[in-house]
Amino acid sequence: MRIEEKEVYQPLKYRLYIILLAACFLSLLTTSCWKEEEWQTEGVQLDFSCDTMAFDTVFTQMGTTTRQFKVYNHSHHAVRIQEVTLRQGRDSRFRLNVDGDTSMVAKNIDLAAGDSIFVFVRANINPNLQTEPFLIEDAVLFRFSDGEQQLPLTAYGRNAVYHIPTDTIRRRDGTIEVDMFGNPYAYSVIDCEHWRHDLPHVVFGYAVVDSRQTLRLQEGDEIYFASDAVLWVYDSATLDIRGSDQRPVLLTSLRHDGWYDRLPGQWGYLWLSRGSKDNYIDHAVVENGYMGIAIDSCANDNPTLHISNTQVRNHTLAGFRCNTAYVVGENLLVINCGVATAALQYGGWYDFSGCTFANYWRYDSRSVPSVLVSNYYDDEASNIRYVWPMQTTLTDCIIYGTLSQELNVSLDSTSPVGFAANHCLVRGGEWDEDPLFVDPAEGDFHLKEESPAWGIGYSYPEIDTTTGRVQISRPRRTFSYSSQIGQYRHKANRYPALRKTAIPRIR
Repeated sequence: MRIEEKEVYQPLKYRLYIILLAACFLSLLTTSCWKEEEWQTEGVQLDFSCDTMAFDTVFTQMGTTTRQFKVYNHSHHAVRIQEVTLRQGRDSRFRLNVDGDTSMVAKNIDLAAGDSIFVFVRANINPNLQTEPFLIEDAVLFRFSDGEQQLPLTAYGRNAVYHIPTDTIRRRDGTIEVDMFGNPYAYSVIDCEHWRHDLPHVVFGYAVVDSRQTLRLQEGDEIYFASDAVLWVYDSATLDIRGSDQRPVLLTSLRHDGWYDRLPGQWGYLWLSRGSKDNYIDHAVVENGYMGIAIDSCANDNPTLHISNTQVRNHTLAGFRCNTAYVVGENLLVINCGVATAALQYGGWYDFSGCTFANYWRYDSRSVPSVLVSNYYDDEASNIRYVWPMQTTLTDCIIYGTLSQELNVSLDSTSPVGFAANHCLVRGGEWDEDPLFVDPAEGDFHLKEESPAWGIGYSYPEIDTTTGRVQISRPRRTFSYSSQIGQYRHKANRYPALRKTAIPRIR
């Protein structure tokens, strides 16, 4: 009985297989015929995700990052694009990647009804003799049997002076020294005497202002920094920046397209290292780095840095990181840093007036106040506290942000110290009112008409020259902390030589 059932079952199973195979074969034939008949190659109208693919300024000899746009087939028929290429062919300064095809001409691109593909574009521009930006144009062509469509491509090219490392710092044993980013100290030495002001400068690695040299930058000068790049003002060297209201000196990142325009951490920092002296900055913009300006120690009785009419903005760590330095700052806007807008630490002498320190950092949570003032360092290993003299004066400043306390003053009076905040609006301080910035989330720190802070903080050039608004005089509010040295009435005693005092740490 079982044998008979098996004999009946096997032929049925084979017949079912044959029927299914035949059905599949017929289905494939039908589908193939339908596709062949339905491919549309005439009267095709594609849609694009943009009207023009426009690139940010492209430095010659440097390729851009790749940008993309989408090609849509919104019709009810599948279409075949016979060819996708560039109008200028191999002479074009642009390059394509069409849905993974990197050849100069992509052929027979099939696009189903309602489907889309990506087209990736990059630009690379050869140098020439022009000192002004120049326009590069081309177009992506989509060809069909009866015509073509195009998407314009534009980019502004700029020639530049490149500072590329020529050497690295090595220890005595021959091993390579690495920096805080884990990169070698690969550096080039700047030829300060022949610095070109008619072209932008692009820095890779460490560009060094060497000992007894002065780098002088004038209005309109621009320095662009690659990832982790640093402008290093060395021992006994000087940086002298003199911009103007309309043409400030710019120190910024290489990329500014889209959201990169305000993205922190794209380069290293401006480093006024130990022993650099008489540094001067007026009318500059320092933006989008790991730190803005790092200032280490004082070389003489003059300020390590005198800085005025300058914006320091969008840095991962701090706008100012000052270690036992002597800094005079006037009319500064220091905004949006991951830790602090200004870290004044290990003592020093600081005098800031008419400055706005505002921190509305938006990339992650922030727990450190916007302005830090401290004159000591605790060495955990040796259980020793090192203490330095310190005098800090803030006058007519705004210190504000998203935390309830935006100023932290931590001073050890075993060394001479003094702190005063005169007529300052401070979040968490005695005078704590919303300064009513126009739109801090979008980086607009102008004051609204009804702001209680009129007359203090950073003064935008257009406020001083065009609005004619009456600056409101407010009563003076002062809170101070002083010990031993007090408020330093005489310059001879105000900035003594920097010395640290080592004392056992109190637990």
